[in-house]
Amino acid sequence: MRVAFEQLLTSFVATGAFGILFNIPKKSLIKCGFVGMVGWMIYYFMTYDHIDVVFATFLAAFSIGVMSQIFAKIYLTPSIIFSVSGIIPLVPGGMAYDAMRNFVENDYNLAINLAAKAFMISGAIAFGLVFSEVINQMIRKARMVERIDRNR
Repeated sequence: MRVAFEQLLTSFVATGAFGILFNIPKKSLIKCGFVGMVGWMIYYFMTYDHIDVVFATFLAAFSIGVMSQIFAKIYLTPSIIFSVSGIIPLVPGGMAYDAMRNFVENDYNLAINLAAKAFMISGAIAFGLVFSEVINQMIRKARMVERIDRNR
């Protein structure tokens, strides 16, 4: 339980700190921290239950995208404010660094494995965010068609 609380706190602070670096409005810092924290906790608990890292990253990124869309609508701010800072805990920077270090140390097999995994995780982040946007657009269009039909 203690580890989960440390993960919550660390992901919240890291997401908020990157929000400061990205010059997001001060009133959105806590909301951005919350989005990143929830996304990281989804990832953390799924990997804790031995679910594939790429799939866990996809679902976490998807949830970050959905929360970003919801917060953007509620607080009348662009969703990119929440999604960009929210995905920071999921970015496989350490893995990419290890891949490059192993290339330099001539351990090509491990380097290629790490690079491929970092690439798949990065793709999962992108697919999760894009998929949440596609779902959002489909819902918006369905509501628009429903309004048009009601007005006829």
